[in-house]
Amino acid sequence: MRDEFLNETLFRNIAHARDLIAEWVTDYNTERPHSALGYQTPAGFALHLATAITRPAAQHESSARRVIAQHTPKGVNDQRTPVAAG
Repeated sequence: MRDEFLNETLFRNIAHARDLIAEWVTDYNTERPHSALGYQTPAGFALHLATAITRPAAQHESSARRVIAQHTPKGVNDQRTPVAAG
């Protein structure tokens, strides 16, 4: 902001400064693409994030842990016989 705007602009008074700064901020956030945001505008990037947050996650995007051990196949006896201590 300093390099692109403040160092190059003369303000007549505080009201004039506020008006010009508000215009510059609006332009910066809605019209200019930013490389750090994938060449989207900050407003467009925020909209993309809001949309991504509100949609349900796809199966592959789940935060649940994946199963490591497989379930016992049907028909296999997995019952253990208790052993008496002593």
